[in-house]
Amino acid sequence: MKNILVFLFIAPLALSATAEKDHSSFDSAASPETKSRFAMLDDVRILANGLLQLGHGLKDFVHKTKGQMNDIFQKLYIFDRSFYELSLQTSEIKEEEEQLRQTTARLQINNEEIKNLSQEMNSKIEDLIQNKIQLQEKVWGLEDKVTKLAIIQPSIQETKEISSLKAFVEQQDNHIKQLLKIVEDQHVQLDRQHNQIMELEDKVQEPSLFLFSEFVISHNTERVNGPTVHLGQPSLLICNCLLFPFLGAAPDCTALSNSGIRSSGVYTIKPNGSEAFDVYCEMKFGSSWTVIQNRVDGSLDFNQTWDAYANGFGELNEEFWLGLNKTYSITKQGDYILRIELQDWKDNKRYIEYAFSLGGPETDYTLQLSRISGSIPNALPEQTELRFSTADRDVDIMNDFNCPENYLGGWWHSECEETNLNGKYVAPRSRGRLDRRKGLYWKPKKGRYYLLKSTKIMIYPTD
Repeated sequence: MKNILVFLFIAPLALSATAEKDHSSFDSAASPETKSRFAMLDDVRILANGLLQLGHGLKDFVHKTKGQMNDIFQKLYIFDRSFYELSLQTSEIKEEEEQLRQTTARLQINNEEIKNLSQEMNSKIEDLIQNKIQLQEKVWGLEDKVTKLAIIQPSIQETKEISSLKAFVEQQDNHIKQLLKIVEDQHVQLDRQHNQIMELEDKVQEPSLFLFSEFVISHNTERVNGPTVHLGQPSLLICNCLLFPFLGAAPDCTALSNSGIRSSGVYTIKPNGSEAFDVYCEMKFGSSWTVIQNRVDGSLDFNQTWDAYANGFGELNEEFWLGLNKTYSITKQGDYILRIELQDWKDNKRYIEYAFSLGGPETDYTLQLSRISGSIPNALPEQTELRFSTADRDVDIMNDFNCPENYLGGWWHSECEETNLNGKYVAPRSRGRLDRRKGLYWKPKKGRYYLLKSTKIMIYPTD
């Protein structure tokens, strides 16, 4: 382009100089007439050739400019289309956000109603406790009279007093049963609210929404130590010794919770047809879950034998595996939900819940799963019978490849997939791929590896 502009500038000057030279030559008449005429034709040819080249250059420049403009128009069209689609998506997101805000507002209103109900129930139960204390004092005062009734016939006045006292006790018992029914209904409502919040978390994976749901859950299912349950503010006080007398061992942690126990910890249960044994009960969502596996820091080696996995190992207050025999004795009592909670090394927490069935020792503790809900992609085969295996007892060897031996831990293996929550505890600093593949992972078939910092497996009855 620069060469063309220079040529356009020099050509007129050259033409002018040639004309002046020809004019001076003509005046001086130094050369013949024929020679002067041929010299002018050569200059014209040169000039014509230069103009022709200039025309070709301008033509090429025009074609290139048209091509560039077409490219620019195409890019502008693509940009306009993308911007339009982005505008539509933005509108949809705004509508979903508005729906979420409305749902959150309704949940907050329900929470306030539950708080008010809890406050009212707190006052009523405190009155009941005072009445029971007074009733106990009356019973102590009547102990001598009741003893004499077996020897002498009571007077008419004493008979009326005893009848009145019996009627009062029955009335108090009915009142307590009504309050217990209200408490159970409140727990059901809290569970429903929790499920709604978890569904919102699945739709919108935003840190702010996650923190809000954790805040709501923590205020509605706050843990406490001792025989006290907190449901919002102010706290609802229930004396287990008066309202929830516990007779015999419970079949699982949920039965303990229904009997009035509200604090997480180690308790003794006795499933139907089984010996009594200790378990760790975790109070969550208004009820109690029986924990069958817990890993937090890698302090316990989970590369154990078949007998160890069958009977259990570890400390219930730290890292442990409850044992396949004990788990089976619990789950054969009815239908249970299996909940797996995962935490990665960035402290992100996820969960997944399954409806499941667990076979006994004669089936090698066959596990069959069906996903219910969760905030992480599924990584375990569904509707498939998975047999438990360990390094010293691999019940399903495929192509001479021992899954527990190569992945360092007993598990319900399926074609030796990467997911093994009883695998070796590996920190992120381990860069060796072979070592990392043996680690504590959650690996969906179509998804990335989730290197885990902690895991917890719990069960809860559906009925």
